[in-house]
Formats: sequence, structure tokens, C-alpha cells
Amino acid sequence: MGLMMGLRPLFGDICAVLIAVLLALQGCGGGGAAVAEEARPQDTRSFTVDAASLPFAALAGAAKETDRWIGILGGSGYRIEVPKTWNGMLVMYAHGYAGKGPSLTVTTPPGIRRFLIDNGYAWAASSYDKNYYDVRSGVEATNALALAFPAIAAANGRPLAAPDKIYITGHSLGGHVAAAAIEAETMATANNKVRYAGAVPLCGNVGDGELFAYFAAAQLAAQQLAGYPAAAFPAENFAPLNRQVRDALFTAFPAPPFYPTAVTTPAGDTFKGIMMNLTGGKRPLFDQGFGGPYLATVWGTFGGDGTIDGILNRQGIDTRSIVYQFDADPLLSAEEQAFNASIVRATAAADANRLRSDGLRWIPVVQGRFAVPVVSLHTLGDLYVPFAMEQVYRRRAEAGTGGGWLVQRAIRGVAHCDFTAAEQVAALKAMLEWEQTGAKPAGDDVLAPATVAAADYGCRYTINATGPDDPLFIGLLRANIPPCP
Repeated sequence: MGLMMGLRPLFGDICAVLIAVLLALQGCGGGGAAVAEEARPQDTRSFTVDAASLPFAALAGAAKETDRWIGILGGSGYRIEVPKTWNGMLVMYAHGYAGKGPSLTVTTPPGIRRFLIDNGYAWAASSYDKNYYDVRSGVEATNALALAFPAIAAANGRPLAAPDKIYITGHSLGGHVAAAAIEAETMATANNKVRYAGAVPLCGNVGDGELFAYFAAAQLAAQQLAGYPAAAFPAENFAPLNRQVRDALFTAFPAPPFYPTAVTTPAGDTFKGIMMNLTGGKRPLFDQGFGGPYLATVWGTFGGDGTIDGILNRQGIDTRSIVYQFDADPLLSAEEQAFNASIVRATAAADANRLRSDGLRWIPVVQGRFAVPVVSLHTLGDLYVPFAMEQVYRRRAEAGTGGGWLVQRAIRGVAHCDFTAAEQVAALKAMLEWEQTGAKPAGDDVLAPATVAAADYGCRYTINATGPDDPLFIGLLRANIPPCP
């Protein structure tokens, strides 16, 4: 491990140099001129920081007093908290999807704030300068804030040196930000470059475009099974078919305001099997996740045009590599083979998410090319950003440079990001101790089907006990989850 820690910067630098060379070659035409970067719908949207939402109070019962600073940096709002007795290290927090509204707000890191303060860590969080699914904005704004930390401290009357080490964590879209921020390609192409010492992606889209492929594959499968097969993707006029497709698959659907448990028709039973395999295979808590409200959230993504709401200019979703399976048997039946042969496939435009000459890709990639400690956390029942993303992450890390640097933990939660504070703190603490001492923590095997399907899978790192930093709904959710055998 000591040798790996010593070689870690070298691996990252070599990958970054190679990617920079490729980017330079792509950006050169016959006369050496850079390719002009076109605008996209996201670039025409206006966003404003909600300044009134920036102030935040001291954490009740924290062991250390802190300085708390707020402001606006490059169109992004921020919050920073620094213990009076600072240990010299900074943890950046990246927030999750904030919707499509024009108002930008900052999220104080949930669950881990007390741990950070009590152990002397400073933390900082940005609103980003854009909403929608804009991970590029998330990485750049978070990095810019990390780089500005000493100047902001000085401007607030507390001159501080640059942090000895900077770490990053985040939930959901913020998990994508955290995972992308440590990638070699990001180091080569970001406008604001930060060399993070470690990362903790929480319930993150650590499969980048694979998440959107999953949404599209689920929609296409639902249409096919309901008897309304798409002629092409994007499927035209899905909205008028939405209710008919849903009613062909469900006699009860988890929709507001009461979110009844999903009840399937025979065709819906097949759809449930497909969803099980698309989201990570047979595993504990899938049934509860499928029956819950996040199924309606996934359904709400259906009918898009493949540009991720204008983050891309062209159709960027590809389902050609997806193998639809109706059950846990990996051998395809004749029926499954016929289904795979007949279903419409989404084919991404080749340049929809290409490397760019003006910074990061529009959807930053998570290629598994990193060389810093990473501990990721994911709930098993999550259908919105499913456990399958962790399987994608592991395969990419093993194919890249990150295989030995990635520890993954499965949590027996039924919804999206429904971790207890104790689970989040345990993951963050494990990463920090690994990076600072070289003692690699244990994790879960996310790929072996028999392991993932075991009745006790996820029990090792699940901590159901709640405390003062847990919202009430977490305790309610965990109270209804089958206990570990």
C-alpha cells in the first residue's frame, strides 16, 4: 500500500497528460485552429443566487466553535464553516439535483457536518452556477470554491494557509460531481483544477451516461410489454400513451398523494423482472424499492428527447449494449431472445458528449481512471439512481487505474439516498483514515450475483440507529425494512 500511495500522483499525472494530448489533437483542424464550441439550451438559461437563503446557523451541540462564511463566487453561492481549532484539511460538499428553477441555493452537508466540525475539518459547499443536471457546473464551481478558500478566509478577517489536503463528497448528482472530480480526464480538462486527496460519492450516478440509458431502456421495455412499442428513440408522442402504458402494467401505481404500493398485471410482472436486472440484479430490498414512490420518479423521466433537458445538443443516450432479462437466470430464454431482438434501441449521436476545447465535457465522465482512496455508498432499494451504477463503477475502475482505490458499501435502504448519519460518517471516516494512514477499509463485492442476492447482503455496513442529525423520515423508512437474518 505504501508503494501505491507513493505512485498515486504519478498515475494521475500520466493519465492527465495523455488525455490533454488527445484533447489538443481533437481541437486542431488543418490549420491548427480550435474547434468552435456551439451553444446549447443550458447555456441560454439564467440562474440567480438566492442571497437570503445563504446564512446558516451554528450546529447545536457541536464540540467546537466555528467561523461561518457566506457569499457569491462566480455566479455561485457558497457556505463555508471552519472550526476555531482547524486541522488544516478541507472537505468539499457537492449537493444533489436541485431541479429546473432559476434560483440557486446551497445545501449544508447533511449527516456528516457534526463529524467534520468535531474533528477539526473545514467544509465548503457551492450552489453551482446552474441548475438542471449540470455536473460540469458542479465540478467547476466546487473546484473554484476550494481554490478560493484562503482568499475568502482572509476577506473574513481570518488569514489561513491553503488546506494541507482537500477531499470531496456529495449526494446523488453531487456523487457524480465527487466521482468525476478525481478522474484523470477532469484533471486534464477542467478550467478549475483541484487535486483531491480522496472522495466519498454517496448514492451517486457513478455510471454517468449509463443512468440515462437505464431510464430509456425502462421506458422502451414498458412500451413494448404494454403493446405500444416505440418505432424509434426518442419515442414521439409518448405523453398521450403514458397512462395507457402504465395501466397495462399496473393495477395500482405509486403516485401522489398517498403512494400506494405498486401492484402489477402479468405484463407488469415481466416489467418488474426487467427492472430488477436493469437496477443491479436480484438483491434484498428490490421488491420494496419497486413498490415505492421512486418508481413514479423513474416513470417521470420517460418521454425525454435524449438531450438530458438541454445539457446536450444531440441525442446522447445509448441502449444498444443492454440485455433485457425477465428473471434471475442469466441464460436467455427464447422469449427473452425475441424481446431483445425486437425492441427499439436508442443510439447516441457520436459527438453528443464529446471532449471539448473550453473545459469539461457537458456530462463529465467517470471512467475509473483515478488513484486516490474512494469509499462509495449506495442503497439497495434505490430505483432512481440504482445500485447498478456501483457495478458500472467497479467494472470501469478495474479496467482503468482505480480498481485498488475503490471500496464500495451496500446499505439496506429502500429509497434514494436514505442513509443514516451514522452510515455516512462511517464511510467518510473510513476514507479519511485510509488516505491518512494507508489502512484500506473493507467493503462489499458488488458484482458476484450470488453474493448480491444473499438474504444478508448489505447487513455489514447498515446502521439503522438514528440520532439528532437524521431527519424523521429516515427512522420511519428503516422501521419498515426487513431486518437482517
